[in-house]
Amino acid sequence: MKKTRFAIGTVAMALALAGTVAQAETLSQFFAASKIDGQIRSDYFSRLFGDPNVPNANFFGLAGILNIKTAPFLGGFGVGVSFYTANDLGVNNLNGAPAYPYTDLTLMGPRQSINALGQAYLQYAIPKRLLVRVGNQVINTPWMNASDSRILPATYQGVFAKVTPIKDLNLYGMRIFRWKSRTSADYYKDNLYYPATFSGDNLYGDGYGGSIGGAFGNIPSTAPQTSGALAFGSSYALMGAKVQLWYYDFYQFANMFYGDANYTLKTGTGFNPFVGGQFVREYDSHSLLGNVNATAYGLIGGVHYQTGIGAGTLSFAYNAINPHGAAAYGHGAIVSPYTIGYATDPLYTTSMIRGLVETGPGNAWKVKVAQHFNKEFLLLAAFAEYHTYYFGNSNDAYLDLTYFPGADFKDLKGLSIRDRVEISNGGIGLNPGNQSFIYNRVMLTYLF
Repeated sequence: MKKTRFAIGTVAMALALAGTVAQAETLSQFFAASKIDGQIRSDYFSRLFGDPNVPNANFFGLAGILNIKTAPFLGGFGVGVSFYTANDLGVNNLNGAPAYPYTDLTLMGPRQSINALGQAYLQYAIPKRLLVRVGNQVINTPWMNASDSRILPATYQGVFAKVTPIKDLNLYGMRIFRWKSRTSADYYKDNLYYPATFSGDNLYGDGYGGSIGGAFGNIPSTAPQTSGALAFGSSYALMGAKVQLWYYDFYQFANMFYGDANYTLKTGTGFNPFVGGQFVREYDSHSLLGNVNATAYGLIGGVHYQTGIGAGTLSFAYNAINPHGAAAYGHGAIVSPYTIGYATDPLYTTSMIRGLVETGPGNAWKVKVAQHFNKEFLLLAAFAEYHTYYFGNSNDAYLDLTYFPGADFKDLKGLSIRDRVEISNGGIGLNPGNQSFIYNRVMLTYLF
């Protein structure tokens, strides 16, 4: 298929180049310097609804990710390939009326397995100076990222470049043509505002049979495909301060400017206070969604501290999205084609289930604590409250505990056991029957 030729052609060209390695070194040396790693994952998710008319939903899946990265050749070229596979082992209930009422579809959609060539790229790198990568790849930027909180991550097809002209200054550029969502087995010209079966894509974002597409509606199935995205960014760090600036052109959807800055005062006492701020400006009068006009900002402050049992962080954050009237899409909602419904945007107050990106204009505050316990446990706890113009007031209470057995047993190094639970209360139309919604996620991961 056309959508896979790009990646296959990239790998074929890279392998041809790799054949010249023998001119400079033996194949055994080349393979010894190449890297193979990956991970095995097992997820058990439960959606518990307070509405007796809505069935609770569950999911169990086992997944594997295998990464292969060659040693550099021809002065800096390299090839990377990642194979993704996931299977529910026949445990999930994919039958019923209505279809699949008891299965959390946000992990694999209405299927029993996913097998995908998640990454397949050719890159050229000069250590600490330059990286250019072409093909299928994981990308991690504020508004386009792996959204890796499910059985498989999201990946992107295109060109990514990073230049470091001086120490601690990074310049980024990328052109993305297609992407593979967390529930897809191939790459498509769509995003999270398209319906779940657009062009045959199993694009499931909210667990109710389709992409969440935003609190203010999806685009119709007859809409044209998206041309992807173009983005430029920069980041700089100096003496405790970090700044990043980004411009995104989400083709056919929105233009976005995003900035984030934070500063940590290193006192040398084990208690280091920090402050930060962020800003979003988005517009597009010809978007497939209508007239996009969004403005948002955020503030965060807190302290990093060190105690006898381990390091910790306490923070308080605030975000606001300004309303822009009925003429604007979602009355001023942020358009985020690759994170909406996934709740993986960079706003400070976004919770595990959702945030202001999903609920539109309004404001929110969030208090959060992260505490390590002797390198064996990591405890996260948070409480967020949302005041929105069109979905009322709601709150989310969050508890997250991760155990790392390798701290005590070296043979288990790389294994982690994590349980995340969040309770969503209140709001108008956010949860079925306007009742409490409990989302529990048990995740086992082994890195090798």
